[in-house]
Amino acid sequence: FSLLFGAGIVVFAERAEAKGRRPVWLSLWRNLLLLAIGIGHTLIWVGDILSVYALCSPVLLLLRKRSPRTLLIAGTAMVLASAALAVGTQVAADITEVELGSFWFVEGGSIGDAVGVFLISDAFLRALGMMLIGVALYRLDIVQGTRPPEVYRAMARWGFGIGLPLAAVGVIVQISGAWGTETALVGLAPNTVATIPVALGYLGLITLWNQKQTTALHERVRAVGRMALTNYLSQTLIGIIVLRVLFDQGEFGRAVLLGFVVAVWALQLAWSTPWLARFRFGPFEWMWRVATYRRWQPIRR
Repeated sequence: FSLLFGAGIVVFAERAEAKGRRPVWLSLWRNLLLLAIGIGHTLIWVGDILSVYALCSPVLLLLRKRSPRTLLIAGTAMVLASAALAVGTQVAADITEVELGSFWFVEGGSIGDAVGVFLISDAFLRALGMMLIGVALYRLDIVQGTRPPEVYRAMARWGFGIGLPLAAVGVIVQISGAWGTETALVGLAPNTVATIPVALGYLGLITLWNQKQTTALHERVRAVGRMALTNYLSQTLIGIIVLRVLFDQGEFGRAVLLGFVVAVWALQLAWSTPWLARFRFGPFEWMWRVATYRRWQPIRR
């Protein structure tokens, strides 16, 4: 998602510039609003990513006109730096016995300072790195899905061919250490490096599917994407209501949780298309748009 979000920031800025608006200031204001949404989201769920994207956006706006080569190098370097930081932090944790706390244990205590710094740095380095790569792919007309199918087949083949074995190495490292603290962070490094090829693999695979003749499923999936903010936030709300309130934070097996995830996906596939048949935007997208332009925006079709 970071790839597409990065490209989306640049698309918004370019459209604003084409309409005679001040693209940088309008984009900064828009992402300041996103930061507020993310902070509000964090208050009910600690796993929010919107705040990270919003805080990365000024750097993206600053570098958005750089060449694709520069963007690819910078983005890749940031992701690799995160992997190196994981290994370095693991070494520090082994030497100084820094606590992994709740990062690694369900009922763990406080997280040590070194691990806390790593977790924050990892979130920003990976997000910004992938966003910069997303801008590069936009400049290369890859994200738009307009390149020949052979390009996306190669992306899927090489992306998964390199990324999945890398991610598997990380799992093997952690299994070999019996999921102990000695491999908690170093086992993340291969998976972090795999982020880039796996993301490219998914982008290639999804684009190939999207280039096929449009079906009802295509329409529903596209509708979910057009309501990405609404669906992202609603996933949290549904999860809290069902898992935390109705079931009072009961313990669930992985099979039950997987079924819950599939049910939420099915629900969003079901409601997004009829909503957009009547309205131009999802409810949260509409509120974000109104606040961005500071004027009323029509929502009904």
